[in-house]
Amino acid sequence: MKTKKTTAALLFAAITMMSAMPADQVITKEDGMDVVNTTTLGQKVAGYIGATPLKIYIKGNKVVKVVALKNQETPKYFAKVKKKLLDSWNGKKVKAASKMKVDAITGATFSSKAVIKNVQLGLDYYQKNKH
Repeated sequence: MKTKKTTAALLFAAITMMSAMPADQVITKEDGMDVVNTTTLGQKVAGYIGATPLKIYIKGNKVVKVVALKNQETPKYFAKVKKKLLDSWNGKKVKAASKMKVDAITGATFSSKAVIKNVQLGLDYYQKNKH
């Protein structure tokens, strides 16, 4: 009898803990694509001023686009990153894109390196956790 109560209590505790855990918000679906949000993955990856979160859109195991999310980087310099760097992964298969050697943008080196690291983190996470 005691074993049944203990088992029931453990099962209840496990279910309660699981229901309190948030669903995976790193990979979501949007317009028929998987979208990797690096906000939590790359929260410790700093550009010049702070984190540089991204959304990486993937369809058919290929990167469709990389979009910068709100950040605290200097707009003038981050605009260079957006213009010259974010398209670097477009059309590449996820595995190949995650291993690409992409050069930082002169004048926006810290921001560039943070974006590159976030893309790598996001694509690595996707490969391990895709639904």
